[in-house]
Amino acid sequence: MARSTFQIFFQTGAWMIIAFLVLPILVVIPISLTDTSYIGLPKEALSLQHYANYFSDGDWLGATWTSIWVGLVVASCATVLGTAFAIGCWFLSDRAAMVARWVLITPILVPPVVQALGFYRFWVVLGLIDTHFGVILAHTLLALPYVSISVFASLTNLDRNIPRAARSLGASVLQTVRAVIVPAIKPGILSGFIFAFIVSFDEIVGVLFITVRRVQTLPKMIWEGIQDNIDPTIAAVATLLVLLTLLATLFGAVRRS
Repeated sequence: MARSTFQIFFQTGAWMIIAFLVLPILVVIPISLTDTSYIGLPKEALSLQHYANYFSDGDWLGATWTSIWVGLVVASCATVLGTAFAIGCWFLSDRAAMVARWVLITPILVPPVVQALGFYRFWVVLGLIDTHFGVILAHTLLALPYVSISVFASLTNLDRNIPRAARSLGASVLQTVRAVIVPAIKPGILSGFIFAFIVSFDEIVGVLFITVRRVQTLPKMIWEGIQDNIDPTIAAVATLLVLLTLLATLFGAVRRS
């Protein structure tokens, strides 16, 4: 009886936590269907006018496309660099490699505002303010720790005798990495790529510091919309992002099953 009571207690607590996390996100769905020109619940009828505004507005679509292609470039660069770094440290496996790993994850520990201020001061000197290359470089530096952590997690499950066997059979270091190590840690590399894309796509603080007019990402567009005029189109964009996230999660769950 006591065990059953504890089960009910913990299950109820778990569902309450889930509701606390999910319900505020789901609130944007009815707001996105409002028939008013301001943020609020529908008054007279449901309307898709704000979705139509998003798909017909060049600024919104341009910002979305910029976030997508910048995110893909950042994810590709961060995945290549982070994977190479992780494999190199795994091969060395000494104190210097451990120090390098801790240095690389520093961006996760530093507050975003401090990072953004550092990027701003350094990017001014390099002439990278308000450029796509400056945004890509900053986002790549921010995404590198996530890729390296993901790849390191996969490398911990790899038997060191496997690459040693490949080397003893005449394979070069590059051949061993390409044909033995990379296929074995492919799940970690893919996870790192996804994390890097999400970090870039969602990043806002650094973008606000190092861009002005020429570079417009989707998070920056949403931020400026909240600051200047609270447009319900923001709720429509948020709803689309939530739906895409749910679809991606369901797709991953179906593939695993």
